[in-house]
Amino acid sequence: MKRYNGKSIYKGIAIGKIKIFEKVCYDTSLHPIEDTEAEIERYNKARDTAVLQLQKIFKKAVEEVGEEAAAIFDVQSMLAGDDDFTDSVYTYIRDEKANAEYATFQSGESISQIFAQMDDEYMKARSADIKDVAHRIVTVLCSGEESDCGCGGDGGQQILCADDLTPAETVALDKTKVLAFVTKYGSSQSHTAILARTMNIPALAGVIVDPEWNGKLAVVDGFAGELIIDPDAETLAQKEKLQKESLAKLALLQQLKGKESVTKGGRKINVYANIGSVADADLALENDAEGIGLFRSEFLYLGRHSYPTEEEQFVAYKNVARKMKGKRVIIRTLDIGADKQADYFNLEKEENPALGFRAIRICLDRPDLFKTQLRAIYRASAFGTLAIMYPMIISVDEVRRIKKISADVCYSLNKENIPYGNVEQGIMIETPAAVMMSEELAKEVDFFSIGTNDLTQYTLAIDRQNAKLDAFYDPHHPAVLKEIQMTIENGHKHGCWVGICGELGSDLELTQQFVEMGIDELSVSPSRILGLRDKIRSL
Repeated sequence: MKRYNGKSIYKGIAIGKIKIFEKVCYDTSLHPIEDTEAEIERYNKARDTAVLQLQKIFKKAVEEVGEEAAAIFDVQSMLAGDDDFTDSVYTYIRDEKANAEYATFQSGESISQIFAQMDDEYMKARSADIKDVAHRIVTVLCSGEESDCGCGGDGGQQILCADDLTPAETVALDKTKVLAFVTKYGSSQSHTAILARTMNIPALAGVIVDPEWNGKLAVVDGFAGELIIDPDAETLAQKEKLQKESLAKLALLQQLKGKESVTKGGRKINVYANIGSVADADLALENDAEGIGLFRSEFLYLGRHSYPTEEEQFVAYKNVARKMKGKRVIIRTLDIGADKQADYFNLEKEENPALGFRAIRICLDRPDLFKTQLRAIYRASAFGTLAIMYPMIISVDEVRRIKKISADVCYSLNKENIPYGNVEQGIMIETPAAVMMSEELAKEVDFFSIGTNDLTQYTLAIDRQNAKLDAFYDPHHPAVLKEIQMTIENGHKHGCWVGICGELGSDLELTQQFVEMGIDELSVSPSRILGLRDKIRSL
């Protein structure tokens, strides 16, 4: 018996035999060509074929995993035809006289690297989308076909092990024969992880897959984050017992859908979802979110070579507003800087970017950029209940400057007879300065949302990206909890409701303490909503 640790991307227990999936590798090395225009035409045909394949997969996915998960392929088909991606491929072909396979692969790698280097897990996972699209086009260029997982077969139900699985490969699986996923790459925010959650099967990432495992009996424990090869009788019996208990608990959680998040004493806590794309709104609804507490707008700015237009942003915000059907959607204005970089912003290299030119500081320094986003949000507010949240606030002066810019935007929309709704204004409390000024800030806005990740980092003077400091990084530190208490009390003094949208919002060890503090809202990843609701209802 051997144990291997991994990162759980969906909890649960699976017991069965292993099936190893190995991908076909294609030649993406540089082969100089003479006729660049003919090579561009060859690329265009392959891209168009890839788009048709993705559209076909989208239809299949809608039937098998639902529209919310299938939206992945709709997005990827649009990405395949994205002008920035296409321009990058064309540049490689024309400037380096490169073959289309090399140009496509290099474009996918360079753009995905922007996302992969980010600290934010959601944004980091988006790099896989770019690679998936590039791989699909390369596959068409080399063979004209899609790769076949060959999963399931005649072996009955199996645990699928692979270095990685694209969403398309995941959808292609025979769902009745897959017990669990185990991959070397991937994260809890990857699209394959989302599909695993939709299919309600355990999944692990970060496990180096050994081809010798093929056909061996194994246990995937998504709770402990481990893979056990050839379990002994005692271990197998323990895991079978845990499996029965987890399935029973899952059935109970599903019964919470449609019920309010109310404590036994009658205290209502809004349980919202954190999302990072339009497609994620479907996942939030599937998990019965009562609203969106954090809609990360930076996905519209990253992975491209120019600023998104007002119209592009308007369409995205409008689509989420419509999907949520009147439920509150809080859009965080762009939080570029620090770990989220976009070359076309032309930001100077900083010694300590976490303390540098980022988020609202960029917006106030570049008001035209800021106004474009605000116009898009206000226009979209005519189609639902939208609120705006401003990150990295440290002073009352900043809020007043924001309100002046916001008023200018509303004035221009009125002059153009463009309708908009009643938009709540809020700020993130993620700096000690904002905590200390929270009573004065509460007089200026409608709500606070506490970003506990950065608040902990700045309060403890610990770089949360530095692994050497993990032993010192304590999100339960009394200083952080006192800051949260102070923020809630000062907000309530002036009629300002207060929520938490950072990682601590889903920390069930602190839920009771937050309720006792008087928290009004907790916003968490969609998959954690029902578990949090269960905890609230038990208090």
